Amino acid sequence: MDLTFTPEQQAFRQEVRAWMRAHVPPEPLVTLEREDGYHQHVAWERTLASGNWGMVTWPEAYGGRGLDLIQWLIFEEEYWAAGAPLRANQNGIFLLGPTIMEYGTEAQKARFLMPMARGEVMWAQAWSEPNAGSDMAAITTRAVRDGDHYRISGQKTWSSRASFADWGFGLFRTEEGSKRHHGLSFLLFDLNTPGITRRPIRQLHGDPGFAELFFDEVRVPVANRIADEGAGWNVAMATAGFERGLMLRSPARFQATAARLVTLFRKHEQRLSPVVREQVLAAWMGAQAYAYNTYAVASKIIAGGHIGAEASLNKIFWSELDRAMHRTAMQMLGAWAELKHFDDGSVNAWLEGYIFSLSGPIYAGSNEIQRNIIAERLLGLPR
Repeated sequence: MDLTFTPEQQAFRQEVRAWMRAHVPPEPLVTLEREDGYHQHVAWERTLASGNWGMVTWPEAYGGRGLDLIQWLIFEEEYWAAGAPLRANQNGIFLLGPTIMEYGTEAQKARFLMPMARGEVMWAQAWSEPNAGSDMAAITTRAVRDGDHYRISGQKTWSSRASFADWGFGLFRTEEGSKRHHGLSFLLFDLNTPGITRRPIRQLHGDPGFAELFFDEVRVPVANRIADEGAGWNVAMATAGFERGLMLRSPARFQATAARLVTLFRKHEQRLSPVVREQVLAAWMGAQAYAYNTYAVASKIIAGGHIGAEASLNKIFWSELDRAMHRTAMQMLGAWAELKHFDDGSVNAWLEGYIFSLSGPIYAGSNEIQRNIIAERLLGLPR
């Protein structure tokens, strides 16, 4: 793999850098886990769309730029280096959008993709249930066919962005008596449909980034089903591949954290032990290694390859890297790190990041489940 960028790629980098310099808010937005901050982030999504940066790899017909994965990685590097806000619509643009492009009808693509790219419709992910977390095959929420609609009854929990989003997507059991991964369908639903009750879930820091969803005979059009009835498991596995693979967590996110960690170390270096220095070096090397690996995978996909079960390797690596980096930062800051704010707000950012990093080995499929996938599908070990 040649890591030398072409003149066209270098020009693209300069274009992204200049636009970000002109448009990224000078002050951090309020956290998108709160309603006021969420709406600030939605406004940022629309600012991005005004420059046609909503999702650069999508075809132009759906609001993108038709760029390849190498250009997307360049875009992400400049995005994170500029300190741009988190993406409020990550569930839509990184997970659902590619799923619709692969499995959706032309009518569904025309209906859902452009509003997603423009930041006009925000999406929530609604897979997990009280008794079906990483094991999605245990889903029990029913969707009973009733003419040209389904009637959905049941409960979803830990639904990402569902406290404030407009629409959701999830798996529902459409075949009565079916077990495990059989008889599931992938449905899209308007979160303001009568019969849906949202109950925000407050996280460790007190903000409601997730919600429980209760469905009481909720009518959802059959036209909102992605792929055939009963084929939802295959669709969801493709979505999970996007989540665990390249799109949801670009390496630039962790490179930016590693750079901040190096800056923090230099600020406190004189009072820190050599062990901490080794941890910082390991974090920086880990972020770089993840970036190089991702460029290799992107090159493979551009050449016609695909990413399968090895996406689980990515998910374990980036989630454990993120946790290690934030743990090192908290170690450097010492007991003061437990306070919410310093005068410059720096501890707040590291503390918030540390709390969030603890969830990394759980969401997008717990790392224990990912290790099972690696053992069985990549290494060929017995169950």
